[in-house]
Order: sequence, then structure tokens, then C-alpha cells
Amino acid sequence: MSDASSEIILHNYPQSPVAEKVRVALGIKALAWRNVEIPRLPPKPMLVPLTGGYRRTPVMQIGADVYCDSQCIIRELERRYSSPSFMPTADAGLLWCLSRWTDGALFDLGVKVVLGAAGDALPQDFAEDRGRLYLGEDWAEGLKQANAELPHLVSQLRAPLSWLDSNLSDGRAFLTGAKAAAIDAQVYHLVWFVRGRWDGGPSMLSEFEHLVRWEDSVRALGHGTSTDLAPEDALAIAQSSESVAESGVVGNDPQGLTVGARVSVSPDVKSGEQVVEGKVRRADAETIVIERTADEVGTVCVHFPRSGYRIDV
Repeated sequence: MSDASSEIILHNYPQSPVAEKVRVALGIKALAWRNVEIPRLPPKPMLVPLTGGYRRTPVMQIGADVYCDSQCIIRELERRYSSPSFMPTADAGLLWCLSRWTDGALFDLGVKVVLGAAGDALPQDFAEDRGRLYLGEDWAEGLKQANAELPHLVSQLRAPLSWLDSNLSDGRAFLTGAKAAAIDAQVYHLVWFVRGRWDGGPSMLSEFEHLVRWEDSVRALGHGTSTDLAPEDALAIAQSSESVAESGVVGNDPQGLTVGARVSVSPDVKSGEQVVEGKVRRADAETIVIERTADEVGTVCVHFPRSGYRIDV
């Protein structure tokens, strides 16, 4: 395999808040990575051959291994680059549980505030795409409701921000203490999104002095060191590489998965997204890895979290 097969390649675009989460994570570990810019809206013809249809942002590629969802990305970065750790305290399990709230209910609330405040100013294609992703099949009605209930939604967002501000009031630089953790990136992407994409964001956030100081600390971490890479080159790297994913299914799998079984994987929401199909390479409590083949990339392994994703056999 070529040296390129070990490079971190991040398929993303600058405005993506979830990509910002991963870029901050790369900054925490001061890693070098290759930047492939992808479209904000489908179709994404240079990404789909790698993922088999998964279209969310970002996607991380290392050789012929493709990591979907920031859960998988952060776990894999920690596995490969253990120092400095994303989990600098003894609370890794608790922090992962907390991240399901920051990445789920809390982020969804931020999305409703941003989309609801934008109202009719949103381009129709963007409103339909993001509305369906975050609000479900009845997205148009959901956007109207978010606009009508904006003060209520802001009050719901303001409460957890006040809790975080209180947590930081002892002067600590980061949420768990002196060292940055994955949870800092997982909270920061929501604050970054609200500040940058909602006109009322800066004013609302300004009341939380400790949170603003923490924002500055996270921002100062940077994004590591990135160099641009053409999407065609990323596909070629996958084509010339071999997956390093292990094979096997950990016991007591509740769905009875076995190596080689054909499955489909998709986010566990009714968003109309394309499922990804392939053969089980590995499965455990946290992750499922499926193997698939496409002309443009050869055989690749696509990694998904179990939490938040549906596997159909």
C-alpha cells in the first residue's frame, strides 16, 4: 500500500457544523489531514462511490476505510492517535453518553432555531433538504412551527447553555478541566453554528461570559494542518488501498449479525435518505463495518455507529 493509504482525508465543506466538530477534533490532536470539499446539497457524485449512498457531512477516509458519522470518526482518530486523548478524564463512558445528547437533541434544537429564524429567506432546495433531514417527512410544517415558536425554542436552548456556563465558572479552560476533550468539540459545533448562522446568536450568547471564554479556548486549538486534495485523487487512493478493518462479530449481537451477511444501514430517522448496502465485515456494540465494491473505488469498508443507525438484514 502507498503512503497515501494512511493519510486522513476529510470529505466536508466549510459551512458544515458537524464538519466543524471534526475539524476541532483534528485540532485537539494537532493532526495533518487532506481536505476534500464536497457539495452542500446532493447529488454528491464523488462521495457516493466511497460511501455507497450515505450523503451526510463529514465523511473521513483513510485508505480503503470510510468512516460515516462523527461518532465513528472521533472513535477511530482516538484509536489511531491516542495522545493527546479525547478522553483526558476517567469518564469516557459518561462522556460518550453525554455526546448522544449534544449530537442529538441539543443539536436538533439549534437547527430548529436557525432554520426557524431564517423562515422564508431559506433557498427552497436547501430548506427542503435540511428540513427533511432534521424535521422528517412533514418538514414544511415543521419549519413553519419552528418559526412560530422561535421564542420558546430559544428558551429551550438558553437553559443548557446556562448550565454549561455555570460549569465553566471555576475558570477551567475546557469542559472537563485543563485539557480539551471530545466533548468540547461536540458542544462547540452547536455554539459555532448558532453564533454564525442565526442573527440573534451573538447577542444571546453574549450573556454567558464563561462560555464565550471557553469558545475562545476551543477556537485557539485550530484545525490541525490541512492540505487540499482533489476528489478524484481520494477515489484513486481508495482504489489502490486495502481495508485494515478486522473481521468478526462480537457475541450476543441482538440482531444476530454474522460475518458476510448482507445488510442495509441508514440513519434511524424518516429522512428519505438512501440506505447503504453491503456485507458485514465486523460488528460490536458501538460499530458496524460493511464491505462493498464499486468500480470507482474497488472494495472498501464503510464504518457506521450502531447508536442512531438502523441495520436491516
